[in-house]
Amino acid sequence: MTDPAPTPPAQPRNPLHGVTLEALLTALVETYGWDGLDARIPLRCFAFEPSIKSSLKFLRKTPWAREKVEGLYLFMLREQRRNARP
Repeated sequence: MTDPAPTPPAQPRNPLHGVTLEALLTALVETYGWDGLDARIPLRCFAFEPSIKSSLKFLRKTPWAREKVEGLYLFMLREQRRNARP
């Protein structure tokens, strides 16, 4: 008899934990728009006929681009928190 798979450790301080790539990208597009994303991270999927679907396909295949997008998402969260303070 085999042991059940161990549960992954909780990541309460990881802002990316539980956030799908689609949700992350959608939030970035809502905040910056496609032109703003292309200005911050120049990628063809943001510049030419941009869509969530095509961008997700590219980002899932390209780890370095995904890291840049995740970094921009974390920056956006920090800026939102900073602007929300009284």
